Amino acid sequence: MASIIGWDIGGAHLKAARVEDGVIVAAVQIACPLWEGLLRLDSAFAEALGFLGQADAHAAAMTGELCDAFATRAEGVAQLAAVAAARLSPAPLTIYSLDGFVAPEAAPARWMRVASANWLAPAALAARMQTHGLFADMGSTTTDLIPFALGTPRPRGETDAGRLACGELVYTGMVRSLPFAGVALAPFGGRWTGLMADLFANMADVHRILGQLPEGADAHPTWDGRDKSLAASQARLARLVGAEARDCAPGALAELAAFLAAAQRRAIEDAARLVFSAAAQERAGPLVAAGVGRSVLARVAAALDRPCVDFATLAPALPQAAAAAADNAPAAAIAILRAETV
Repeated sequence: MASIIGWDIGGAHLKAARVEDGVIVAAVQIACPLWEGLLRLDSAFAEALGFLGQADAHAAAMTGELCDAFATRAEGVAQLAAVAAARLSPAPLTIYSLDGFVAPEAAPARWMRVASANWLAPAALAARMQTHGLFADMGSTTTDLIPFALGTPRPRGETDAGRLACGELVYTGMVRSLPFAGVALAPFGGRWTGLMADLFANMADVHRILGQLPEGADAHPTWDGRDKSLAASQARLARLVGAEARDCAPGALAELAAFLAAAQRRAIEDAARLVFSAAAQERAGPLVAAGVGRSVLARVAAALDRPCVDFATLAPALPQAAAAAADNAPAAAIAILRAETV
């Protein structure tokens, strides 16, 4: 069987997974801030290929068309498909859409079916292996919640707008999300205080303080350009409440981080309950957790009183590649699905 690399072209990261003989042998995430221009994507492709090697064929999905480097999503789809085809040549490339794989030259005309379609592939893979349930993928920026039953994903929404409205897309993630999003007040120093709505800290700082940030998940520079030590994260978080870390009581910033992490979990849990409210069959199954935020999703599953199945145990992968495949579930699933058609 041919070697296939699946790609997930996001606005902040390029993710890739290599499949050989139907098995995921390696996966990788590369920082790729598309808002800085398409040259960043070209260099990210080069870095990923240096890690994964060349392949007989490629398949790619995208969410990066949302990036503000593009005036419209249609423009983004067209440009990303063209760059991927050129960079990965001469090996053939197909683009993943809600209707299956299409040629890169067909992507611009079908942009509404190509744009942000990456969530469907891992949900389809999970649905093959569990009868009923909820596929959840928590990445650096967003969380996908896709119900499935009888071997088939059953989303109510397909576009970003539709998925946001029905709870299947939650704009919170393990790393890049802003801690004050959705939080009006936080307990600090024995009082409820507002939070400064500025780019002082992100959720990577919160999870780092709590000791639950996966290694390698935070691939971008910090907001203040300083290091990623515990002390630096505490200093950034203190700014949200107008304080200096050195002046805070022992444990106060850890308690603040715990509150903000709990608020994030509640947002995902509430969205999952909205999804379940319209999905009777899917309520009976487990939550299948993917992405760098799998540890958070396990706690969400517990709050929902249902078992949690790690995507790493479902994906056909070498033991040493299973965790990376789960971290980069769309890329891994796209590679598996494409390999079945070659």
